[in-house]
Amino acid sequence: MEVFLSVGSNINREQNSRSAVFGLREAFGQLTLSPVYESEAVGFDGDPFYNFVVRVETPFSITEVNAILKDIEDQHGRVRGGPKFSSRSLDIDVVTYDDFVGELEGVILPRPELFYNAFVLLPMADLLGDRQEPKTGKTYAQLKAQLPSNQLIARIEFDF
Repeated sequence: MEVFLSVGSNINREQNSRSAVFGLREAFGQLTLSPVYESEAVGFDGDPFYNFVVRVETPFSITEVNAILKDIEDQHGRVRGGPKFSSRSLDIDVVTYDDFVGELEGVILPRPELFYNAFVLLPMADLLGDRQEPKTGKTYAQLKAQLPSNQLIARIEFDF
C-alpha cells in the first residue's frame, strides 16, 4: 500500500522532525520526504510548527500503521488527553492510504485536513502535483491553487 503521512512538531521541532524520520525509516524502510514548511499554530495560540509529508510503501493495515505511528509519537513524549488543538512534540497522521475513499477501520480517508490546511496540502502537492486526489478527482496542484491564502506558512530549508 502507498501511504502518505503528515508529520508536525512545535516542541523541539527540529530534533523531533529528524528523529521522527529515523523512526519512520526503521518502521517502513525507504521514505520519500516532502520539503519542510514552517506554519502557524492552527486553532490555538502556540509556537510555529514544522510540517512535512512522508510517503511510505507498506503491507500493513491502517490499524497497524496507526499503532506504529502512535508508538513513534509516544517515544517522542507525545502527551495525550489534552486539548485537541495544542502544542505537540510530534503528531503523525495518515493522510491517504492507497486511493481509498471513505471510512477504513475507523479512519476517514483521505484525511479531511488535506483539503483546508496548507500545512498538509502544500507538502502533498510538492510530492504529487499532477496526480489526481482520489476523493475529488482534482490534481493536488489544482487543490493547492484553490486553497485560501490566509494561512501563514513558508517553505524552509531543512536537512534531515
